[in-house]
Amino acid sequence: MEESKVSSCPENLEEAGRASGCQGCPGQALCQSQAGRDPAQDALNIRMRAIKHKVIVMSGKGGVGKSTVAACLAARLALRGATVAALDTDICGPSLPTLLAVSDQEITNSQWGWLPPLSPCGVKVLSVGSMLPSADAAVALRGPRKTHLVRSMLRDTLWGRLTYLIIDTPPGTSDEHLSLARLLRDTRPDGVVLVTTPQDLVCGVVRRQVTFCRKVGLNIIGMVENMAEFECPCCKERYPVLGGTGAAGRLAADLGIPLLGTLPLDPALATRCESGSAHDCLTPESTTERALGRIVEKVVRHCEK
Repeated sequence: MEESKVSSCPENLEEAGRASGCQGCPGQALCQSQAGRDPAQDALNIRMRAIKHKVIVMSGKGGVGKSTVAACLAARLALRGATVAALDTDICGPSLPTLLAVSDQEITNSQWGWLPPLSPCGVKVLSVGSMLPSADAAVALRGPRKTHLVRSMLRDTLWGRLTYLIIDTPPGTSDEHLSLARLLRDTRPDGVVLVTTPQDLVCGVVRRQVTFCRKVGLNIIGMVENMAEFECPCCKERYPVLGGTGAAGRLAADLGIPLLGTLPLDPALATRCESGSAHDCLTPESTTERALGRIVEKVVRHCEK
């Protein structure tokens, strides 16, 4: 598809395939067939209106610890007494079941909808990873089937009344992200938490994620800089092991986005995530736990203001 066609795609999804910029596009017929209101949107809205706050965790770049941030955010909100669920929309690379220790539990299909597994910290977790027959099974779905699956996960799950729904997303700005923006627009998610690492290269990719969010009408709560520095457990000296420093702060200032906090490269947190214990808090005096506490507090203040 030509670059001019990409940049002239309509922002209003109702005009998909019908706007002036769609003329001559090879995908015009497909967009026209998918445009318009989803007949099941009302049922989805009923589910989502029972959830007070919806927070989406995104990053244009993979490998930045997005799922780790989503899992820690959900777990610590639950430990504060909130009723919380976590939705993993990373269809091809689900990781929340491992991070929140529900990988050995199955989703129950009831007459009221899917019943998601419950993590040890009380977070309901729905993920494709809990639907696969084995840990080695691969998911290979085309775009429309991904869209249908994301819709089903939102609409057909018995979420119940929740304070927070944390939605983890895959890298990029593709099918899953467009689906979420469209499916949740009637129920207005609180916003997006962006995750990046300190390198300029990664922040350049995240900048495009900001452009995407603004184009589809998703509010941005703020940015988290992950794996910023390694803190030596002995001398407490800090080292920028990933080679970059301050890029996230500069990007946030340049785009007018709050910097929610900076997380160090912490072996203790990595070990807990690998063992399925991301929900376990580190020692209260640890740099990572203090930083997570500040990030959670800022997200809560944004959602409740």
